[in-house]
Amino acid sequence: MSEWKSLSSITSKIGSGSTPRGGNSVYSDSGISFIRSQNVLDMDFSTENLAFINDEQAEKLNNVIVEKNDILLNITGDSIARCTVVPEEILPARVNQHVSIIRCKNTEESKYVMYYLQYMKKYLLQISKVGGTRNALTKEAIGKLPIKISDDCNKISKILDNIDQKIQTNNQINQELEAMAKALYDYWFVQFDFPDQNGKPYKSSGGKMVYNPELKREIPEGWGVEKLGDITICHDSKRVPLSSNDRELVKGKIPYYGATGIMDYVNDYIFDGDYVLMAEDGSVMTETGTPILQRISGKNWVNNHAHVLEPVKNHSCKLLMMLLKDVSVMKIKTGSIQMKINQENMNKIVVPAIPLELLFEINQKLEVIDKQQLNLIEENKQLTQLRDWLLPMLMNGQVKVEWGKEA
Repeated sequence: MSEWKSLSSITSKIGSGSTPRGGNSVYSDSGISFIRSQNVLDMDFSTENLAFINDEQAEKLNNVIVEKNDILLNITGDSIARCTVVPEEILPARVNQHVSIIRCKNTEESKYVMYYLQYMKKYLLQISKVGGTRNALTKEAIGKLPIKISDDCNKISKILDNIDQKIQTNNQINQELEAMAKALYDYWFVQFDFPDQNGKPYKSSGGKMVYNPELKREIPEGWGVEKLGDITICHDSKRVPLSSNDRELVKGKIPYYGATGIMDYVNDYIFDGDYVLMAEDGSVMTETGTPILQRISGKNWVNNHAHVLEPVKNHSCKLLMMLLKDVSVMKIKTGSIQMKINQENMNKIVVPAIPLELLFEINQKLEVIDKQQLNLIEENKQLTQLRDWLLPMLMNGQVKVEWGKEA
């Protein structure tokens, strides 16, 4: 049995927040989580660039306290209509004016309602364009949204959530693999305790170090430096952006990458191989001030907000990412209003020139990790496509939910 209800009738709160006076200047490294639209993804949450505010600032936003099981919906800007359920681990939290809190009276329905809003995304995008010059979803429009409530709500959300949980598990494994790669790289090429000719850690065993003025630090005697432009090919000339409307017309299974991740899936590609992406403008850096990097492989389409780098001269993609992970964006950016990393400045980035024999050794170790990560990334792509295929079919009744012995 199914029943149509307005969203306002099944919720106890629909409301957005505001930004503390002072904006970015008042954010801190710890405290109360402050959620912005960039953190709210489609059925997912990004802790990258998650801001924090202090208790005094949070007190002024007590009317927009985020609670467990709350749905977060982006209501303005380019990311409008993205929604997810808030992850419990980032609580306590507040939201800014670009994010709406939707609180279900029956919290068991939260994930179903979130998935239903995702199912309605095309409609949400349509109604956000009515009147005015900037896309926006009003509280009134959100409250009037028709939600189909049925006896299968929890079963439907369970199926979809199981897929999302597997994606999250894969992401966690990938983060652990990344930490392993970083630890290995740091030991070899930050602490410079790579195996010497006797198999002992170079620096700790008394290996001679000399100061390098370009890197502004000591490196092993006999080593030099090289520029990023010498060890990579930048394929920026191939990047072609597609608008959201364009992408709706060419839906497919090939990832369409932006500056920070997969934005969509299309039916054609402009790159086929192994590359590293470096965000070029907008969200050009992580919360630690380093470049946003992505590892891509196979057939892909990349828009004009990320540099596409192919490593050469015996450098691997994984090693390239390790070399770039500590680069300061502030030293290579241009523009005072919107930060931008142009190709000229990027190619001037200086890195240690690792001797050939060590390149082969580190690549062998890093590529084992890289392969495992790529396999998990590919599995997540397939899981995402399965979920996105199932979502409308479950919501419109094309697929009937039946459980076996185990739910």
